[in-house]
Amino acid sequence: MIKAPKGTRDILPKDSYKWRYVENAARRVCENFGFGEIRTPTFEFTELFARGVGDTTDVVEKQMYTFDDKKGRSITLKPEVTAAVVRAYLEDKLYAEVQPTKLFYISPCYRYENTQAGRYREFFQFGTEVFGAAEPSMDAEVISLAIAFLNELGITELKVGLNSIGCPKCRKEYNERLKEYLRPHYDELCDTCKGRFERNPLRILDCKSPVCQQIAKGAPILLDFICGDCRAHFEKLQNYLTQMKIPFEINTDIVRGLDYYTKTVFEIQSDSIGAKTAICGGGRYDGLVAQLGGEPTCGVGFGLGLDRLILFMENNGIPFQGETGPEIFIASMGEQAELFAQTLVYQLRRSGIRAEKDCCGRSLKAQMKYADKIGAKYTVVFGENELKTGRAALKNMQTGASQEISIGDLENRLKEE
Repeated sequence: MIKAPKGTRDILPKDSYKWRYVENAARRVCENFGFGEIRTPTFEFTELFARGVGDTTDVVEKQMYTFDDKKGRSITLKPEVTAAVVRAYLEDKLYAEVQPTKLFYISPCYRYENTQAGRYREFFQFGTEVFGAAEPSMDAEVISLAIAFLNELGITELKVGLNSIGCPKCRKEYNERLKEYLRPHYDELCDTCKGRFERNPLRILDCKSPVCQQIAKGAPILLDFICGDCRAHFEKLQNYLTQMKIPFEINTDIVRGLDYYTKTVFEIQSDSIGAKTAICGGGRYDGLVAQLGGEPTCGVGFGLGLDRLILFMENNGIPFQGETGPEIFIASMGEQAELFAQTLVYQLRRSGIRAEKDCCGRSLKAQMKYADKIGAKYTVVFGENELKTGRAALKNMQTGASQEISIGDLENRLKEE
């Protein structure tokens, strides 16, 4: 038997309603905040991610699904969405429209990494991207959108972990100080981080190796090295969040795992189950558009994994709305009644009523058992007598109560109920 590749899975009807619920909440909140939806291709030229994400990141070095197409061009299944959105922003000339450009996406992504609960090789991300707004008020707006979305799902007791990693000017001095600190520990670093030491030592602080993590604990704090402009931006953002009553704390350990971040970086955590769980992360990337060939343009956004979010909700008993069985099951006895039931089901469905009938030749008793198994709220049985009199018994499957109704009045009675 052919099986799904490792790190992928099927989302079956018993779970897909949860995804619709979460995705609909994301679209609803984004529309309220004035964000438009963008959909980018599943694969892009590899150069986009090497230049945009950074060739010293784990994503580019270890995790990308990359292959040559039939003309020998290097293609990569997108491991993240921000670089793809920037490419679309430039290629489709969104910069020529009224700014800022405010976008959101719900998209599959692909990374070759170890699988575990909530972490897959094909996974789904929800995120936002804003271009052309340099003020820290936009950082606050993006953070507040993420908070509003999570609150909409019933996830509360949220706190924002906040840091600033400065601009290239700040980091030039910091990188030298960081290398001074790391040099005595060079031989202890993993092979990947040894390669990062000269090119991008900041990435060592984000390494998942326990040894590298232990070494990083004593490193100089980047926030102590940011310039006056970056510090003013960071302080204004804190003022906005305070005014908006969004709780936050400064967390200098947050550096994010992708090279394009500048100034603000943040994570959103939930304390609702007693242990801090990071749900969402993002920040500012003021140099990425220029890095990919555009004019200098500021950007800010966030991303969160829907797979892990839904698992978090399931594990913590946060309810999903929208699981729907049929509102009515039409049972029938005899050929004429079955033909009538088929027509009636079609009419009810066109009127917006979830209706079902038997299509497997079951007996009446088996039909009623089936109606109960699929969670039908009401049932009605049609036989020769009901067709003659034009009346039938509408049964409430939860209470067991029945009421005789006119067949012609069935649709209105269901809508009333």
